Order: sequence, then structure tokens, then C-alpha cells
Amino acid sequence: MGDANLFSDTFTLTDINALKYDRVARLTAHTESGDTLMTLDVNSELFPCSVNDRLQLLLASTLSLDGSKDDGKGWRDVGRGEASVADEYDYVCHGKVYRFEEGNEGDEENIKVFVSFGGLLLYLEGPYKNLTGLRQDYVYLCLKK
Repeated sequence: MGDANLFSDTFTLTDINALKYDRVARLTAHTESGDTLMTLDVNSELFPCSVNDRLQLLLASTLSLDGSKDDGKGWRDVGRGEASVADEYDYVCHGKVYRFEEGNEGDEENIKVFVSFGGLLLYLEGPYKNLTGLRQDYVYLCLKK
């Protein structure tokens, strides 16, 4: 997929909070190396999870297998039978990166990334070298167990 792959890692779920909204759970997880923290809102009916589940996360700029740009074609416009990266994942969303924060004075190595998928939010905090590729307007989130 080349440079269309902006971030990819495996996370272990440490907490699930489904108390605030119907059918929405806020997942808290960390990478196996422990250097990146993720908080993600998901539709719990479409993607049920349990604490200690391992999730594979991919953030990409396109769903095309060859890494080509979408050229204004949305994810819903992919032709029937046309293969895409989404075929390999259980939960796929398209969202906007709305905030990007550099590390604080004492933590210059870490950055924070905030993405909204139609109101379902993703928060990532981790090393600058891993997350700097997310300086994009729009991303696809692909998730599987």
C-alpha cells in the first residue's frame, strides 16, 4: 500500500466504557510496546469488544489496494466486487483529523492526534516519529481483531 499507510499497530484493550451512549463504546488501549495510547469510540453493535482483546489498527489515506488517491471518489463509491483494503478489516470509518498537538515542554517526543468519524472520536498519543504521518485532512480507520 506504500505511503497510503499512515499508521499501523496492534493494540491491547485495557478499558471499555459503554455507559454514556446507546450502542457506542469508548475503547481505551495501548500498543504492545506501550509507547502509544489510543481512545476510540466505536459502534458496539457492529464491533463488540472485550477487555484484553487485541486489535489491529490501520490509518490510511486511501482504501485502494495500489495506494492510488481517491480522486474525489468516496468510500461508498467503490464498485461492487472491486477489491479494497476494507475487505481485510471488520470495522472501517472515514474521518477528519481536526486537531494535532505537539508535545508539552517536558514531553517533546510525543504528539496527540484527534480524529472525528462523524462524531465518533479517535485520540492517539505517541511518539512523533510514529504519528507525524497523520498530518492529513482525512483518513480511513480500519480495525480488526
